[in-house]
Amino acid sequence: MTEWKQVTVIGAGTMGHGIVLTAARAGLRAVMVDVSRAAVEAGLAAVRADLEAGVARGKVTAGERDQALSRIAVEPDLGRALEGASIVVEAVPESLDLKRQVFRDLEAAAGPDVVLATNTSSIPVGEIAAATTRPERVVGMHFFNPVHIMPLVEVVRAAGTAEETVARAVDLGTRLGKECIVVRDSPGFATSRLGVLLGLEAIRMVQDGVASAEDIDKAMTLGYRHPLGPLRLTDLVGLDVRLAIAEQLHRSLGAPAFRPPDLLRRMVAEGKLGKKSGQGFYRWS
Repeated sequence: MTEWKQVTVIGAGTMGHGIVLTAARAGLRAVMVDVSRAAVEAGLAAVRADLEAGVARGKVTAGERDQALSRIAVEPDLGRALEGASIVVEAVPESLDLKRQVFRDLEAAAGPDVVLATNTSSIPVGEIAAATTRPERVVGMHFFNPVHIMPLVEVVRAAGTAEETVARAVDLGTRLGKECIVVRDSPGFATSRLGVLLGLEAIRMVQDGVASAEDIDKAMTLGYRHPLGPLRLTDLVGLDVRLAIAEQLHRSLGAPAFRPPDLLRRMVAEGKLGKKSGQGFYRWS
């Protein structure tokens, strides 16, 4: 079993700062890196806000909040951010070119024993690993939003991933208090392939006037006991994120069911991205 001390996270957005918060709550040092100081500060502010919300709800004590914050560091220099890291988790936007560049940078800066994990939700891990000369150290660790609440981590084994690397990823997920599933590297893995398909069909139903977003969600929560309807979940994930994943899956699988609905494209073009923009299929205050 690995003695986990530090997790370095590349990307301070929704998923990145969530992973940082989860690691810090689990007692690990967490270092957050992003391309700009403003992005890192925004990520740190989001971490503080999540912790304060936990305190307000009685889920986190003031002492636990302060301890978690004391374990978090921000570091603009990648080399320094990797000092002491056992694993680095990439959590940048869903762009293959961007992720490959990040992994090329990581290979140059990280020690040979550091696990290189990607939080991608749909891009084949093997295609990302191809940017390095050590694919055996590359693994998928797909967290779910909000990271500090959602209990699942999907560990993705690419063709070149070593069994030891998979085992270390599962061990870290367990250390973070998550349940882990291990899946083969395939477009959309297990979760995005199923979840996005349901969400896209729900959007097509709104587009075709079958029912309102509220009633479609109610059908799934009351009729199928889903904890959250597919359209409300799309708002939480982000319509732009859902669109990028759908486009990736449609390219990879070629199935018409993954072709993004016109309504989804139009809403993203209009800036209706869901909760983060204040409006998607629902209005958010």
